[in-house]
Amino acid sequence: MTSSRRTLSRRTFLARTAVIAGATAAATLPFSEYLASPAHAANRYAQPKHLRDAARRALARGKRTQSGKPSPNGWEMELTTDKGGFVWTRPVPGTPVKGVAVRIGDVETVLVHVIRRFHYEVDELRGGDVVGWRSPSTVRGRLSEANQASGTAVQIRPEHYPSGARGGFFTPQQLVIRDILAELEGVVRWGGDDKTPDESLFYVAVKPGSPLLAKVVAKLRGWEKQPGKGAGAPVDVLSGKRRDAAKALAREQKTAA
Repeated sequence: MTSSRRTLSRRTFLARTAVIAGATAAATLPFSEYLASPAHAANRYAQPKHLRDAARRALARGKRTQSGKPSPNGWEMELTTDKGGFVWTRPVPGTPVKGVAVRIGDVETVLVHVIRRFHYEVDELRGGDVVGWRSPSTVRGRLSEANQASGTAVQIRPEHYPSGARGGFFTPQQLVIRDILAELEGVVRWGGDDKTPDESLFYVAVKPGSPLLAKVVAKLRGWEKQPGKGAGAPVDVLSGKRRDAAKALAREQKTAA
């Protein structure tokens, strides 16, 4: 076999492998996430025309979901869910909550962690107890609830803990909530600390691209591989170290209200 034939064979093999990798990525990711994936970036020229056309259509759908306006925490609001944007209905493993519409990726990881720990340690949830994304037209833009429109906030039992009211949780329940926030190192904030309180609300308190968010998500994902770690694992919220961290963060977040 000549050198040119060896080169041609290798190129053909790599091109075919790229197409397979791209097709696999397209089948397993929402198109908005796939379009930003390394597989798409590396193989956009090797893909068949029908895959390129499908990707372009998905990108157009994604643009139609964008509002062009940020929620109070700096993430872009979306006009709809499950339509090619960044907000999708995601499962909450180990709970009766079938799914919650949140921003996929790092935001999803931290908010699902909050919901799961709430279910295990604060009060058992039922289907329908958690509200994620809400349309920008239905939220009050001056309040933190507007973060729901970007998929970066959830309300847990909003009918039980109405906006503007305080004192909905018993002291042991508040201890757990404070511990959850400290475990997430402040990347999530509790609406109960806002000037206009909403004790049902938990929202991302950092902007897109936050290194702290990436760090916390890496920690949570690492726990998934370790038995006895993560949501559902036994936790002593009264231990000295955890209480100190929770109190310090509570002071910081209350001051920032």
